[in-house]
Amino acid sequence: MLSLNDYLYDGNTVFKILHMYSQDLKKSAIASNNSVDLAHSNYLLEVIELLEHNDFLTAQSQRIREFYKYMAEKYPYLAFTFKGRIKSLIRLEEKINGNIVEYIYDYYSENGKYPSETEVKERINRIRDLIAYRIVLSLPECHVNPGESRHERELGYLYEIANTLPNFLEERGFNAEPSGIDNFSMTIDEKYRAYYRDYIEKPNVYGYQSLHISFFDYTSRSYIEMQLRTKEMDDYAEIGPANHLGYEKRQEKERARRKAIPKGENQYFDDAYERVMLLQQLDLSKINVNMFGAADNNLINDGCGLYRGRLILPYEHLSKYQNDLID
Repeated sequence: MLSLNDYLYDGNTVFKILHMYSQDLKKSAIASNNSVDLAHSNYLLEVIELLEHNDFLTAQSQRIREFYKYMAEKYPYLAFTFKGRIKSLIRLEEKINGNIVEYIYDYYSENGKYPSETEVKERINRIRDLIAYRIVLSLPECHVNPGESRHERELGYLYEIANTLPNFLEERGFNAEPSGIDNFSMTIDEKYRAYYRDYIEKPNVYGYQSLHISFFDYTSRSYIEMQLRTKEMDDYAEIGPANHLGYEKRQEKERARRKAIPKGENQYFDDAYERVMLLQQLDLSKINVNMFGAADNNLINDGCGLYRGRLILPYEHLSKYQNDLID
């Protein structure tokens, strides 16, 4: 079985690794008649196309910048950042294989049988956050009146912004995509509820909170995901329990899934599970990839988007009104 790990020790560039891995995966998939690995290989080709021909990102980020300018004018007392990135190769590979493991396990647990090859392939095609933008906002404490909840004020602004975003971007060539979930947010306006995944009303098992919405960009012919959070939520996700404790819980859950589905019963599960485990066990300090370096798994200098992702933008706005009360 081929895995991304096989290509991380020869000093190659990320482009070379992607080309080699996708080509070898395709050859292996054709030889073994494995259409899931073939879909995996084809998705990697989309990543190659995005990284090698990314001029459209300038136009895309400029259109998204229009919303930043809108927020800066409407909410001058808020501090906020717009972050944009292309998902890193390691994180993408984790997500592709993790989605397969999770889907097959959940399907088997519910139905007592395994999903079809076509259904498993669809889990790869549903990945829509290869390009992702994040809005993180914070209300300075000086703007919170005595007896008020800063948390509630920030939530109010966050949902207000969320209700403005879909129509604003649709006017600029983006199309909001249905989330595909039934447990709609009751805080989002009714006409936009079907587009959002609300992890604030319903945090995930690791306590992660955020609003997620996907768009199709007709200019670049690609999907993007927008995430909206408060600074408190962003800290929890990036440097808090959702990041550190969640990793340990994910490992425990993966091991439980392996016990539930014995090795040899489902080839797609076996391959995806092994690839996930190999990535989780990586010693980043031993990797030899051009423009990447790590002292350990925490001290990382990633200049190629292998582990941390490639930055598209940040736009930053700091509140200028540190001594004024806001109605």
